[in-house]
Amino acid sequence: MLTQLFIRDFAIVTKLELGFEAGLTVLTGETGAGKSILVDALALALGERADSGVIRQGSARSEIIAGFTLKPDQDAARWLEAHDLFGDRECVLRRVIEADKASKAYINGRPVPLQQLRELGEHLVDIHGQHEHQSLLRRDAQRQMLDDYAQLADRVEALAGRYQELRALETRRENLSRESSDRAARVELLRYQVQELRALDLAADEIPQLEDEHARLANASELIQGVQAVAQTLYEDDETAVSRLLAQVQRKLDALSAFDARLGELNALVNEAGIQIDEAGGRLRHYLDTLELDPQRLAYVEQRLGAALDLARKHRVRPEELPQVLERLDTELNDIEHRDENLAKLEQQIEAARAAYMKLAGDISKKRQDAARTLGSEVSAQLQELGMPGGVFEPALTPLAEGELGAHGLERVEFMVSANPGQPLKPLTKVASGGELSRISLGLQVVTARVGRIPALIFDEVDVGIGGGVAEIVGRQLRALGGKRQVLCITHLPQVAAQGHHHLQVSKLKKAGAAVVQIQTLPPKERVAEIARMLGGVEITRQTLAHAEDMLSRASA
Repeated sequence: MLTQLFIRDFAIVTKLELGFEAGLTVLTGETGAGKSILVDALALALGERADSGVIRQGSARSEIIAGFTLKPDQDAARWLEAHDLFGDRECVLRRVIEADKASKAYINGRPVPLQQLRELGEHLVDIHGQHEHQSLLRRDAQRQMLDDYAQLADRVEALAGRYQELRALETRRENLSRESSDRAARVELLRYQVQELRALDLAADEIPQLEDEHARLANASELIQGVQAVAQTLYEDDETAVSRLLAQVQRKLDALSAFDARLGELNALVNEAGIQIDEAGGRLRHYLDTLELDPQRLAYVEQRLGAALDLARKHRVRPEELPQVLERLDTELNDIEHRDENLAKLEQQIEAARAAYMKLAGDISKKRQDAARTLGSEVSAQLQELGMPGGVFEPALTPLAEGELGAHGLERVEFMVSANPGQPLKPLTKVASGGELSRISLGLQVVTARVGRIPALIFDEVDVGIGGGVAEIVGRQLRALGGKRQVLCITHLPQVAAQGHHHLQVSKLKKAGAAVVQIQTLPPKERVAEIARMLGGVEITRQTLAHAEDMLSRASA
């Protein structure tokens, strides 16, 4: 989840540092106070494109830092592990936008391309509203949500593996079937390359072993001299050897312990150090016995490493990859030399692979259809409660073209919606109203909360065009969702704000003639005043304050 956000010199923010907790956090403030600045800054930290116009006037650059804590089984954690960027279950994103330079992006302190920051950001936060960072506007995310809802994730992953296996077999068949005038030349080249690699006979883990041995043999003289000097210092010098000096110290402490027993503990520590020194001395003697100058072995290792490097350059791979190159070339040579026989085997393998794919894909298609009906019905029911009477939601499954296979199945998934009675269903991406889009997203997230992959959700404009009882329902749904995921909601409505587990207030101040945004966490008493302001406007009466207290009390009951 999102734990902290630091913003410096962004828009009208001079410096801002916020901490976040689990549950529903509401963000309120006067119109024009700058509530959207927080979302805009976070979107940049998540990889959205920016220009120098976001830099605060008079500053040279803007800086945004977002911190997250993750669980190992979350998609974001797996992404970080795959890119060797994970550490201590924490994730820190940093974005720097400069006036006259390209922006810079960092993940856990390491510079990364903006595309990588965006990829990771899509696993960390979902921004719902009229915003580029909403994952539900992508078809692949829609398909994944439906599959997660149907508990199909493992089967779809297995299907992708069978799809890749089938495609690899078909590629082999295509290459083998292709008649070529240079077939004989290709066979001759392959035979030469395979023979050359077999002659080298490089083991899978031999390169790092050879490199270690080369480092030892090439520096054997220095190693021998250095270890002998260490041995001299530790136990060989008659007067200044560490072992002898420790023995003297131990005898002295032993004698002094007769006058103060507390020195016995120190004496024990010195005795332990002496034992460790003796152990190190024994191991040094053994190590010295294994060291020798061996020019012939060094020449052999250098020759073997050189041969491996030459072949690696020829095949444009790393030396340790040569065994895999041999396996690949040997397979290709075998395919060509036994073309007819291998073609027949490949056809059988392709037929079996296709049958296995079709069986699993058919099972997935059926379960998707069942889940699509249930999901559509549940989300449509949510829309009625969220101020969209007559709204209809439907996951549409469109079969692929005849004979076409997909890595994720035999159909495309697209979320369709009709926001108002009598309107035809149209893709979710075509929903024009930011408020409607946010409420549709909220309905979806509530229904699929148990399988949601993205830990933090932000709702902006979710309360546009609603009020009264609908607003209270929206607030309750957001609070319920906050019990399962971290939720941040920018709201203008007291019915929604009262439902928050935490409350941030945005205000705009004037300092030195310039507008500055301030965001603060509201304690209970000040929260009542803010809800009352949202209820009553300029004049806050005792009745308004009592109403605000009642709303907060009922929300937390």
